[in-house]
Formats: sequence, C-alpha cells, structure tokens
Amino acid sequence: MIENLHLLIDVCLLAFLILIVFATMKITNLFVATMLFGIFSFVTALLFLDLDAVDVAFTEAAVGAGFSTVLMLSALKLTGAVENAKHRHSALGLFIVVLTGAALIYGTADFPIMGDANAPVHLHVAPEFIQLTQEKIDIPNVVTAVLASFRGYDTFGETVVIFSAGVAVLLLLGMGHVEPKQEPEQNMVLWVVVKPFIALILIFGLYVQFHGDFGAGGGFQAGVVFASGFILYSLVFGEAYARKVIPARVLPRFSALGVLIYGITGLVSLLSNKPFLDYNALSSNPISGQHMGILLVEAGVGLAVFSTVLLIFYSFSGVNHNE
Repeated sequence: MIENLHLLIDVCLLAFLILIVFATMKITNLFVATMLFGIFSFVTALLFLDLDAVDVAFTEAAVGAGFSTVLMLSALKLTGAVENAKHRHSALGLFIVVLTGAALIYGTADFPIMGDANAPVHLHVAPEFIQLTQEKIDIPNVVTAVLASFRGYDTFGETVVIFSAGVAVLLLLGMGHVEPKQEPEQNMVLWVVVKPFIALILIFGLYVQFHGDFGAGGGFQAGVVFASGFILYSLVFGEAYARKVIPARVLPRFSALGVLIYGITGLVSLLSNKPFLDYNALSSNPISGQHMGILLVEAGVGLAVFSTVLLIFYSFSGVNHNE
C-alpha cells in the first residue's frame, strides 16, 4: 500500500515536471520562465525527498530554487524580460536537445532497477561506509561522514572549484559599484514583512551549518541559505545597504579563508605524521578528533560557499548598475 502511494506521488511529481517543461517552452516572458524554473527545482526537490535522498533534496532546493533563481532574475535586469523573437525557433537547438535526450535515455538502459539491493552502488563501498560511520565517527548522518571524512579529498577539491568559480566571475565582471540613487523605492509594508523572514533565514542557516552531523545539511547548504538571506536583504532594502553590512572587498578574502581552513586542517594531520585530512590527529580520542575535523572542514566549506555566492551576486548586480 505504502509502496503504491510512493509510486503514485512519484508519477504525479514527474508529470508536473513535464508540464512545467512544456509551459516554459511556450512562454516568451523570461520573468515567468524564470519563476517556472524555480518551481521546477522545488518539485524536483520534492521528488528527491520522496526517494529518501534528503540531503540531495536540500541542496536542490537551496541551489536550484534559491540561488539559481536569484541569479537569473539579476541577469534579466541586463537582458530584459521578453525573449528575442528571431531566436525563438531554432532547428539546431531542437536537434541538440533531441540528441542529448536520446543519449541520456540510451544511457539509462543499463541502469539497475530502482531500489535493487544488489545494485553495484549498494555492494561496493557503501556497506563499509555505513558500518565505519557508527564505529569510527559516531554520528547519525552517514552522508556527512562520507563527504567530510571518508571522501574529504573530494569535498576539498569541490570547495576549491567553488572558490575558483568566484575568482573567475570576479576577474570577468569585477565587484561593481552601487549608488544610493539606484536603490529600489522604499516600501514600508515589504520592509516590515521581510525583516523577520531574513532573521529566520540566517538562524536556519546557522542551524543547518552546525546540525549537519545529525540531519540533512552541512556547510554547502548552510552557505547557500546564509547567502540567500543577504541577497533577499539586498533586493528589498537596496544593495548599497547590503554592501555596508558585508562589503564586496572582503568576500574574496572570506572565500579564500574558507579554503585555507579546510586545507590547514589537512596539513595539521600531515604534520602529525598522519595522512592528509586524517582527523584522528586532532585529538587523543579518535572519535573526538573526527567530530572536530568535520566541524572545521564544514565551517570552511560554509564560509567559502557563502562568500562566493554573495560575491557572484554582487558582481552580476554591479554590472547592471554600472551599465
């Protein structure tokens, strides 16, 4: 009964996603299309949630529905809200989409059946990670244990990639500059309504940051949530005020500091004659060392992601103001 209910929910969500895709294809108003993309990400997050991939759902909601939507809205200030009619129908674009879709469908032919306990992903390292998480790290969230400890190298590389993306955007667009006269009109109702929401967003970001060991979340999601709070503040109260709270010039330093916190945590292990990112070097108690190491690297990831996301927003918005 429950399995049938889950299947029904999955089919309904998938059908909703297909409807959103066709609606987005027909609409020429780019603002409406951007909103539909955000709804698409929210529905996708619900689909992941129903598939018990809570951490992935959290990331999709924060990045896909939150940050990506804000970035596309910022881009609309540069391009306008109406699609260029002469580029509306492109045979080459349709051919590329059909070819890509066919390749993806062909690639799924060899996939194991969903939920198959004998699928390779459940037989390789997953059983070992599940067993060692309780034995050597002693935290409930296996995903955090895998990302921050067992596969700490990969996460360190991903943090460096995020930092590099921020540097690339900074080199291409700069930080921009905002004049007070370019700020949005004061709306007292909006100010009163949004203020408590911003406080709740920031508190929730801290909760996600420090509760990642015990539930869905971690530094990546917390960084995006925290940056979303400041971006909302910027959109409602004006970017000039937001830049007074967190100046654009400090963001590259914060982003680099996040990467350094992660890297230095690994170097401490090396200096203690342990492998890079072996957190047992941080304490005489191995489990306490694991907890301390995960806390430090998650703090580095959160700081790097928050700074980079806000820096990219400032860069896009600054271009718009300087035009």
